[in-house]
Amino acid sequence: MGVLRFAPFFVVALLAGCSTPPPPPAPTPTTTPSPTYAPPPSTGLSLSVGQVELALGHRASVLTLTNRDTTPRKVTDYPDLKVLADDGTPMDVQVKHGTSYFAGDFGPQNLTLQPGEKALAVLSWSATVTSGGKQTGAAISVVPAPGEPAQKQPIETDLGTTATVTVSSWATKIRM
Repeated sequence: MGVLRFAPFFVVALLAGCSTPPPPPAPTPTTTPSPTYAPPPSTGLSLSVGQVELALGHRASVLTLTNRDTTPRKVTDYPDLKVLADDGTPMDVQVKHGTSYFAGDFGPQNLTLQPGEKALAVLSWSATVTSGGKQTGAAISVVPAPGEPAQKQPIETDLGTTATVTVSSWATKIRM
């Protein structure tokens, strides 16, 4: 009877040994590193990108250029803009100048921004999909004025199949 007294412990030990092993750890996904973009410069002409606004398949964001210098700075015409892919390379996207669904265009202007003053431009695009592969940009590169260095800022541009963006000229206000 001494052995029977330990029988329940043997059964439990046997059943514990029959349990399924824990699953292996999930593999760590590997991703292609995306470029990082520096914050806007603290001196000179500094570019910032506003929130993307949505309306009936159209998209827009306000680009703001701030003079962070202690002297006036000249800004003319249109932002020199490129749409960038996830890896930071320029995409094959047509950049048009003019009026869009979101904003009118004042046309080329010669602006003098005093220290702390801002110039605005509206970047817009359509997310229309007709046929072919959809394109999505991850950032933009903007040369704010001739002779200035390009500034890169993240912004998702879901271009659909249009491969086109429109940008208004630099202005002191947005024309609706």
